[in-house]
Amino acid sequence: MTVSTGGTDPDRYTKLPTAPTPVRTESGPQLDHEGSAVEDTAWEPTVGTDAIPVDEPRLAPWALLSAIVALFASLFVGWGIPVALIAVVAATLSLRRPLESRTMSIWALVLGSVATLYSAGWLIWAAYRFGWFG
Repeated sequence: MTVSTGGTDPDRYTKLPTAPTPVRTESGPQLDHEGSAVEDTAWEPTVGTDAIPVDEPRLAPWALLSAIVALFASLFVGWGIPVALIAVVAATLSLRRPLESRTMSIWALVLGSVATLYSAGWLIWAAYRFGWFG
């Protein structure tokens, strides 16, 4: 058990990890030949499009596209259910991102859910048709 002496103990900061680390190189303002600091320059923002990376919306359009493809496939066969589930998951994730289009995400979620239901309906119908369920 370690007892603190309130800062008056000279050995207080000599044990790792609180021991001071020695400075190997000097850092600070650039000094000219006489030892005085170089004149201060004002801060200016960087101009150009490469300065700030912009997080562009990418997930909502893909979610909507996969929902449309899944809905189209689910009208004919039941095997479009994996694409429909991917659309639902992508739409849910895009709703949680702040820069995504909420309208596009909601449409993707609705169309993906309808495609999931249609595909599940086809698969249940096929299972009854082949005698797998009663």
